[in-house]
Amino acid sequence: MAAIACPPECVYLEPNVEYQQKRIGEHFEHDRQIFYRELLAFGGEKAAEAFYFLEVITFKYFHHRHDGQDGEIIAAVQALRHSFSPLHVPDTMLPAFAETLKKEYTALLDGRDIDTQVINEVLDRGLQFIKRFSGENFRSNRFLSGLTGFLKSRHPDVAEQLMQLRSDSHILLPSGTKFEG
Repeated sequence: MAAIACPPECVYLEPNVEYQQKRIGEHFEHDRQIFYRELLAFGGEKAAEAFYFLEVITFKYFHHRHDGQDGEIIAAVQALRHSFSPLHVPDTMLPAFAETLKKEYTALLDGRDIDTQVINEVLDRGLQFIKRFSGENFRSNRFLSGLTGFLKSRHPDVAEQLMQLRSDSHILLPSGTKFEG
């Protein structure tokens, strides 16, 4: 079997990526439903909204990148989790996505009645969900592909809106609250 180098804008790569995302998105949807039931049982709508926000920011950040990996998301969620820890852990060089997540979550929590303990638990549970769905492969993008495929096939209007947003645009949360991201 021979490997053929294909640049990211390769016309042959696009349909296969979208097909794979759609297929993985079907599996993602099933696992996501189970995970959201657990989140709702744990912390109600606020817990579900906190993880939904993570999904939205992740899709918005990675939708145009074919080289994104689940490891980047895992590292960013871990860094975000440490930033909400009651123990002060000095920030090291954060990956770009971790900085984005931290900025977005800090703005989300500003002036809202969401307990940081709930956020911490949501991030812990979310991290386990991401790792479980991603699998053991070091360079996996299964979670990212599943999220992208799920949003594009089940919620194409939301995916389209998120793809058109700039970094300073509004994000609409499920509760109807506008968030300036």
